[in-house]
Amino acid sequence: MPSNKMWWSYVVDALTTSAEKNPVAILVFVLGICIGIWKYIQVVPNHPNLKSRNVSQEEYPPIEALQDFDWETTEPPKFRPFKPKYHLTMALSNLDPSDLIQMDKTYKDRLAIRSSLLQKHPDVVIGINNKTDPRIYAAIRELYLFVVGTYLPTRYPRMFRLTSQPSGTTILESLVTGAKIPLDLDESDAASRTGRKELEILGTLVDEEFLILLPEPSSSPNITTATNSEEPAKYVLEAYTTFFPSGFDTRKKLGLRLASIHTPVPGYKEKLERSMDRFFARVEVGQFVQRVNWSVTTDSELFAAFGGVHGAEGEGEKALRLGELDVDSTLLRCERQTLHRLPQSRGVVFAFHTYTYPIRMIKDEGLGEDLTAAIDGLKEGNVPGMHWYKRGPVWGEAVKEFLRS
Repeated sequence: MPSNKMWWSYVVDALTTSAEKNPVAILVFVLGICIGIWKYIQVVPNHPNLKSRNVSQEEYPPIEALQDFDWETTEPPKFRPFKPKYHLTMALSNLDPSDLIQMDKTYKDRLAIRSSLLQKHPDVVIGINNKTDPRIYAAIRELYLFVVGTYLPTRYPRMFRLTSQPSGTTILESLVTGAKIPLDLDESDAASRTGRKELEILGTLVDEEFLILLPEPSSSPNITTATNSEEPAKYVLEAYTTFFPSGFDTRKKLGLRLASIHTPVPGYKEKLERSMDRFFARVEVGQFVQRVNWSVTTDSELFAAFGGVHGAEGEGEKALRLGELDVDSTLLRCERQTLHRLPQSRGVVFAFHTYTYPIRMIKDEGLGEDLTAAIDGLKEGNVPGMHWYKRGPVWGEAVKEFLRS
């Protein structure tokens, strides 16, 4: 059999002879080869480790633009996640990466609240576990650059745009507030070398809470993020920007593993701990998930870091009567929670957006009986302790009476 060199020699000789007899045919033949190569390049991925969205393990997936989106006329989504029986499960669903951060008509008012909270409670709404840990700083920077430099100007071009400065730097300009946010912060500012400045900007630029978790450093070969590991890596909360916490002080969660973070949640250890640890260790780059939770609050603001949302068994709080219930300040409070992995630092970002709805709205929608059943169902699911954890003994009977009135 002839060698490759000899074979190509035969091909070239044949093409040369044919070209002399029929040059048009040869031109068509060569053009066809070029088109075939071009199509092959478009189809074959340029990275060997691709996932379901054709995203490499080193980059975020592409974001789809909402060219005509008008935030001022967009109503907040109406989440009604309550069910007749409350079962404690992960309850995750897939999320389109383009829907990671949602905007609506409350955006500007919410930003004003956030700016005020940053002034009043700077060490409550922002936290970094170790300001000298380069892993934490890298994860914060990665999230910051994606949100500020890619996601916002791509997803919402009528709200944000990137502009180049005469100095050669690039900034994000908010067309809503007029704010100008640099992608690269001044390294002479100590806060920008720790990631705090980036977290402050994220917390006052979007109405979203971000918590960054990283795998716990370990020398044990069994503690790994590999999908076939016997024991998954334990993830630790290393940094956050949380302006609207629902009944918890995030400062007290810094440096804790997932299991310790969820210690107050009844049934977590038995029902969710193992599944959550495995999911955090195995979630892939390009995989985005979401869930929605619910609770009822009677006098809590969006910023509820110091209580008023959760209870403890045996606390003995007095049950409210309907006449004692301030209906106008009683709200259905929902969190749209999302989770994804940072491609470069491999950290996991847990984020949530808080939505509140007057309890009167639920009644006016004709969903009073549904919510009433769900309140009773807190005691009838797989974790009956969820009833007292959500302070059901305090507000439950009064809210049910109002919904049925």
